[in-house]
Amino acid sequence: MKRLVLILMLLASPVFAVQPDEILDDPVLEERARELSKGLRCLVCQNESIDESNASLARDLRLLVRERLVVGDSDEEAVEFIVARYGEFVLLNPTVTGANWLLWAAGPLMLLLAGGVGVSYLRARAKGTSTAEAPLSDAEQARLDDILRP
Repeated sequence: MKRLVLILMLLASPVFAVQPDEILDDPVLEERARELSKGLRCLVCQNESIDESNASLARDLRLLVRERLVVGDSDEEAVEFIVARYGEFVLLNPTVTGANWLLWAAGPLMLLLAGGVGVSYLRARAKGTSTAEAPLSDAEQARLDDILRP
């Protein structure tokens, strides 16, 4: 039972790929570096932060973040430096400016457009003329009576 609890605790805890030789001596700078690393995408794994990735490029990015912080950059300056070097794709949460605004707005706009099309279709369908069946002619009624007689 203890082994099961230990295994579950290990699986539930976050796994960080930061190596001991990467950790800064100053705990304040290290905490800032960790926070910045959580918002930067590993360009190899593409769906992990550089703090979680074991890829060598992620290690290089972690070291670069720490170098920028040691030099004296603010958090924003360090992120801007990396974005300038690798592009905005490196951000896990891209900004909502420029061309990205269209991407952020496309989902809700498409939902509204689909809702409008659906509502207009249902209204047109409700207003539509019902096709009332015309009564049978005398010949058709006679033929039907002949078929239905036992």
